[in-house]
Amino acid sequence: MNPVLAPVIEHFWWLFLLLSLAALFKLFKPFMKGKMGEFAVAMHVKLYLKQPHYILLNDLTFEDGQGTTTQIDHLLLSPFGLFVIETKNYKGWVFGGERQKTWTQKIYKQTFKFQNPLHQNYKHVKVLEQILVEILSPEYIHSLVVFMPEAEFKTAMPANVFRGASWTDYVKRFQEPVISETKLKRIQLQLEKAMLEKSWQTNRQHVENLKQRKQVK
Repeated sequence: MNPVLAPVIEHFWWLFLLLSLAALFKLFKPFMKGKMGEFAVAMHVKLYLKQPHYILLNDLTFEDGQGTTTQIDHLLLSPFGLFVIETKNYKGWVFGGERQKTWTQKIYKQTFKFQNPLHQNYKHVKVLEQILVEILSPEYIHSLVVFMPEAEFKTAMPANVFRGASWTDYVKRFQEPVISETKLKRIQLQLEKAMLEKSWQTNRQHVENLKQRKQVK
């Protein structure tokens, strides 16, 4: 070890440790934020959708047929339809409309723009329609956007945008079985076949694809 640096490290090791922890927190913050939203949705299913018919799949990455990938936060399978769930673990005020390209998050004095999650989820639905084209009619695939309770809507939200566990009431409105148990198993097998392996490599590739799309725009 460099004799000049040795005493500095000896006296300020705690500062180096804090800086390292801060860097790791910044690196993993988006991942942990997503996982918290994933955990919340899983708990909603366990608490409010108690029937054994519901199967929740999380963090699904598929090729979109255009040389890139799309990542679905949650997919709820049931005899009453498939529910494609985009989760937003945001705090503060949220402003948005169905046709707006971007929505706004305001937290304290800061303002952030983010892609309309309905548009984001539209692509997810279209990819699923392609994967299941020979098995399931598109009319049985439903799009939902779920914000965490820390978000507060400041504009009227579309009917399929929810806050907290209220999305489960929407799902429970669908009471008529439209998918047989056999077909539901076929759907799950087809999805597992098309899904990319869950790994850091898959996530990193998806992030790179998102960056490339932004550059093109």
